[in-house]
Amino acid sequence: MSDEPAPVPSAPANSPAGKLAAEIRRRRTFAIIAHPDAGKTTLTEKLLLFGGAIQLAGQVKAKKDGRNTRSDWMAIEKSRGISVVTSVMTFEYADSVFNLLDTPGHEDFADQTYRTLTAVDSAIMVIDAAKGIESRTRKLFEVCRLRDIPIITLINKMDREAREPLELLDEIEQVLALDTAPMVWPVGMGRNFRGTYDLQKDRFRRVDENPEGETVSGPDDPIFDSLLDPVDLAKWREEIELVRDACGNFDLKAFREGTLTPVYFGSALRNFGVRDILDALIAYAPPPLSRPAAARTIEATEPAMTGVIFKIQANMDPNHRDRMAFMRLCSGKLTRGMKVKHVRSDKTMALTAPQFFFAQDRSLAEEAFAGDVVGIPNRGTLRIGDALTEGENVQFLGIPSFAPEILRRIRLEDAIRAKKLKDALTEMAEEGVVHMFTPVDGTPPIVGVIGALQLDVLGDRLIHEYGLPIAFETAPCTVARWIEAPDRAKLTAFIEANRPAIATDADGDYVYLAPSEFSLNWVAERNPELAFKDVKSVMQGPA
Repeated sequence: MSDEPAPVPSAPANSPAGKLAAEIRRRRTFAIIAHPDAGKTTLTEKLLLFGGAIQLAGQVKAKKDGRNTRSDWMAIEKSRGISVVTSVMTFEYADSVFNLLDTPGHEDFADQTYRTLTAVDSAIMVIDAAKGIESRTRKLFEVCRLRDIPIITLINKMDREAREPLELLDEIEQVLALDTAPMVWPVGMGRNFRGTYDLQKDRFRRVDENPEGETVSGPDDPIFDSLLDPVDLAKWREEIELVRDACGNFDLKAFREGTLTPVYFGSALRNFGVRDILDALIAYAPPPLSRPAAARTIEATEPAMTGVIFKIQANMDPNHRDRMAFMRLCSGKLTRGMKVKHVRSDKTMALTAPQFFFAQDRSLAEEAFAGDVVGIPNRGTLRIGDALTEGENVQFLGIPSFAPEILRRIRLEDAIRAKKLKDALTEMAEEGVVHMFTPVDGTPPIVGVIGALQLDVLGDRLIHEYGLPIAFETAPCTVARWIEAPDRAKLTAFIEANRPAIATDADGDYVYLAPSEFSLNWVAERNPELAFKDVKSVMQGPA
């Protein structure tokens, strides 16, 4: 992904090219990253609330069928209060179109989060004001850094007991090696949190009052005298001067390059600071960026439509047993009913019912533009990494599949339903939420996940979505690695010599199942002509 948006072609505003460029400039596609309990889901709902997509965050009923309009929609998400799948929400605010991808916060779903981050152009990093940088935040940030994703920071929960703002800024710079540019400064904190002072515009916004704020002459304005006691007020004014002298000024180029983050303070629970984030996305976040492909770079402003599948979800509507492929449009314009090329199969398919999503609720997308995320009803044709184009053979780069860290066999209580279990596991393997390895010697399949919570989700979904009560059993292996070799004959010889430890994944690629890391290393040392990979590219090209 390039650091800067591609130059918009010069074209009259009323021409097709001019209208396309204008629509693309309106788009902002972003994700929210945070440690669990930092307030990510709350911020998601409040962003939608400010965007007019809902009227009462977390409690609105859809007009037609009364389903909860929330970002967390699976049964296990509602019962545990966590996000375990990526939700896609499209809404408008201030003449801009936002595509918000709410990612799982738990580290056991890191693979899904990584794939989601390949589909965004910017991110919001939410930090708990009392806890600062936590482990999951750090790991998610490193994923963003690998792709130079611009990050806007919200230090959340300022209305609770919090650490000193200067200390939090210093931690961001020291732990993440990321320059900070405070855009607002909190006036008090905890029970004494009164609002924020806008360092850019000399405006003071009070908590629970006029969101536009009040124009002030600066930190010495008398308006602040009655808000804090004299000691805290003097300290606050000293902080403002220190921040202006010591902290960096906002630099758009550094932000777009991913080396600087604008920092805001607020309380998502109280709706305070949320509009600052939306306005910052409009003012600073890049519109749809170019996307790397194997043969060339795809520019967002190209007239021909291209898109990449980055997520597949089954049973979003359990009543209809549907399967949805989520596509990020990389260039051009999608029109409902248009015919496109499915590059991997080299076949033509019609996009008869592309859909926009608001969590589990949806509407037909009559048209969509580069940067938008649309759902395409899918009966197993589309896979993660697939490209859809108007004719060009495109292979998009950068969507990986990670080796699982936990391997298990599944015991089915009703053996007669074994075929249904296999079909269910195949569907979830296509989603990318579980690996299914089929041993070549005919022994029962082995499933693999990144973390223990994924096992809980797998069991929960098999019961609630497929009606399959199951139990997990220990597998004869603990490590799975994809096998690669430039010499096909040597790969074949290795497979024949190690059949009890060889399986194929959902794509038919060979996997070595080792009983331990020691065993894997021992085999790798004795087979230097082979590569045992813990990451597999899911780039899909022509068959």
